[in-house]
Amino acid sequence: MIGKHYLACAFISVAMVAGCSNDQSQGDVIATVGDEAITDTQFDAYLKFKNVPADNSARRDKELENYLQREALAAAIAQQEQMDEALIEAEVREFRKQALLSRYFDTYLAEQVTEQAIKNYYNSHIDEFTEEKAHLAHILLRTNPKMSDNEKKAQLNKAHEAYSKLQSGADFAEVAEQYSEDTVSAKRGGDLGWVKQGAIDANFTAQAFKLDAGEYSEPMATTFGYHIVKQLEAPKKINEPYENVKGKIRHILRQAAKEAEYERLQALVKVETK
Repeated sequence: MIGKHYLACAFISVAMVAGCSNDQSQGDVIATVGDEAITDTQFDAYLKFKNVPADNSARRDKELENYLQREALAAAIAQQEQMDEALIEAEVREFRKQALLSRYFDTYLAEQVTEQAIKNYYNSHIDEFTEEKAHLAHILLRTNPKMSDNEKKAQLNKAHEAYSKLQSGADFAEVAEQYSEDTVSAKRGGDLGWVKQGAIDANFTAQAFKLDAGEYSEPMATTFGYHIVKQLEAPKKINEPYENVKGKIRHILRQAAKEAEYERLQALVKVETK
């Protein structure tokens, strides 16, 4: 036997739409399912619920087929099963409330959290999106936990070999291209771009930010292996680009607007428990 919860759910999407247009005398009958007349008003409400564009005739035809199939399924089940009407009505009411809340807040938040509102927040809270960064380059000889002590020592020796070349006057970019195992940055002469404190590795940036522009470090151990880092340009405050933080700001504004609107709506209705 089909579970009562499943049977209740089979009626819910139909019942929700019917609830939006209870008077079947409104609208033209476009189909019948058993003794039930289906009007265009009901179906249009269903299409709106499903967010189907009015000018998409192919999608509209497909949704009509699906809608009628669900109506037929629900009618067939109703004829065969002992339905708990109170359970169905309770679930329908709950789904309606959830749909109402979802639709309301989707519309409300879209009106409140506009592109301009996001830009205004970005401009007025620019300090939140400003970080100190230094322009860095590096040479990396990788290690990993599976390496033997001899293998790790060989990598450290390579790092010292690269450092010796730098000490002899070799160009950092050329040494990076020759030695660095970070193949992406090695192609750019080890250039990492602008890096914030704590990025990559705490020890790495701590040492890098102590350097003067143009200076490079001795080989040092990091979580990735052995590094030589060069400060190409001194640290400075850099604003995170708007496009990079727009999603984060939208989330902040939506949460704030939603919480405020919840409180406003709750204050409109007095709730008493007995």
